[in-house]
Amino acid sequence: MTWRAKRRGTRADDEPTPNRRGRLTEEARHRLARVRDEAETADVPEGGDRWSTWDTADHGPKPWPEWLVTDLSAVDRELGVVKTGKEADVFLLERALPGGERSCLLAAKRYRGNDHRMFHRDAGYLEGRRMRRSREQRAVENRTSFGRNLIAEQWAVAEFAALSTLWRLGAPVPYPVQRAGTELLLEFVGADGAAAPRLAQLRPEPDELLDLWRQLVDALSLLASAGLAHGDLSAFNLMVHDGRLVVIDLPQVVDLAANPRGPEFLERDVRNISGWFTARGLAPELADPVELVELLLDVAGLIR
Repeated sequence: MTWRAKRRGTRADDEPTPNRRGRLTEEARHRLARVRDEAETADVPEGGDRWSTWDTADHGPKPWPEWLVTDLSAVDRELGVVKTGKEADVFLLERALPGGERSCLLAAKRYRGNDHRMFHRDAGYLEGRRMRRSREQRAVENRTSFGRNLIAEQWAVAEFAALSTLWRLGAPVPYPVQRAGTELLLEFVGADGAAAPRLAQLRPEPDELLDLWRQLVDALSLLASAGLAHGDLSAFNLMVHDGRLVVIDLPQVVDLAANPRGPEFLERDVRNISGWFTARGLAPELADPVELVELLLDVAGLIR
């Protein structure tokens, strides 16, 4: 190995290694990522895309649901795209044991790469979130390439943590199965591989509309009891499955106390969704945004 190779932090056989300060170059990180991807997919049985990543991921709340396959011998197979978005894409994933003994359907939410992420107005949502290391915090604040990668993982971490908290409280959210890097695996909300419709796709009858509104108020109250606001609530971030409202898409979840703009985000959430319900025929006095905001702030302990 030459002195120059040592200074660059690479081996003569071109295997990436940390440089003197313990960091990898961008090129080396990409190569290591490819090596890991190849290792995950190596010798996968026919019909699968990778072995289960359960052993290397952060897990959802216990007790784990009975329907969930946690065996390390399971294989993950992608069945198609559920939804594409600016920040992340969602895929339908089947996790099954070879031989067809057991299987479950999952939604794989994968945040996009650094060159494609388009989180809108992310600075406001990131207020109140701090990195443990000052170098990482500076990178986030300056939006360097390294910092943007950290932000992507922050979104995944924040969403997974919020879903875990809300699931424990009994809130109507998908069960958060696991998080590995910027990939979340979630309970698939739907039937026979078809995702449940978004609220925005429905035209509920008056009785159903009122029932969905009451479910929504209960859900928002549970979020507020945990000190949280959705941060980007709309009829597109709510699903309806068998008459049950399900809250989804929580990467921009806002801590009402830690974020100085928390009440502002909460008020925007409420006005957006109240407007949708009243436009579909719900009596305005039942969906008064001012009253609902006051209720939720009181539940969050922010009104004295």
